Amino acid sequence: MPIGEIFLGVRLVLLVTVFFFALAALYSSVGHGGASGYLAVMALFEVPMELMRPVALTLNILVASLTMCRFYKSGYLSWSDIWPLVLLSIPCAFVSGSITLPTDIYRPILGALLLASAVYLFWDSIVDAERFSNDKPEVPRFSTLGVGGTIGMLSGLTGIGGGVILSPTLLIPRWTNIRRTSAIVASFILVNSTAGLAGNAVSLQHLPIVIPVWAAAALIGGYIGSKMGSQLLAPKILLRLLALALVVAGLKFILT
Repeated sequence: MPIGEIFLGVRLVLLVTVFFFALAALYSSVGHGGASGYLAVMALFEVPMELMRPVALTLNILVASLTMCRFYKSGYLSWSDIWPLVLLSIPCAFVSGSITLPTDIYRPILGALLLASAVYLFWDSIVDAERFSNDKPEVPRFSTLGVGGTIGMLSGLTGIGGGVILSPTLLIPRWTNIRRTSAIVASFILVNSTAGLAGNAVSLQHLPIVIPVWAAAALIGGYIGSKMGSQLLAPKILLRLLALALVVAGLKFILT
């Protein structure tokens, strides 16, 4: 292989690694795993389609684990909030994770989800958190069963963790407040992504050899973000920039 091509490959890997580190820090600071961001970066750098889903889910699991531990230690996790969501999401994510969609179907679905994620992140950057300070004692169980199953199916098919869909679903009807939502979402992402990756492993041939490097970057970024959060970052500005990046990636999937 020519030296120029090797250099270009190394440079792209390093750029993707830096982006994964930054995304993990940002997403974990607000209780998310970051799959939509990882997918957007991989789309922009033209990582092969068959690798995007398992890579995003793997990094999601690592970052969501750190975030969930933080909320567990803080006392925000409640099994009664989580089980109605994961009861159907686990089998749905596993089954859909074993399905490989044709490219002409996968790309527009993922593009639409990235655009929806961008809308949520922009909304999250302008909304007043005090507006969602009140919540209900229990999350409505029958409603969340269907929500969990639907998001689980989308997660397995596309590689998103589902946090950017679940968060507004919980917040807008005021089922939960901001902190409680973040705790629920982190747990849901961990379980959902694990089930989706397990299903995907049935048909997966291999992961890129660079995955340990990307995993380390995501773990370090996730640890920093989960520990320091807004002390380290300017969340509102960065959320808007990230929303813009998701719009670009989403449109790329839909239009090309």
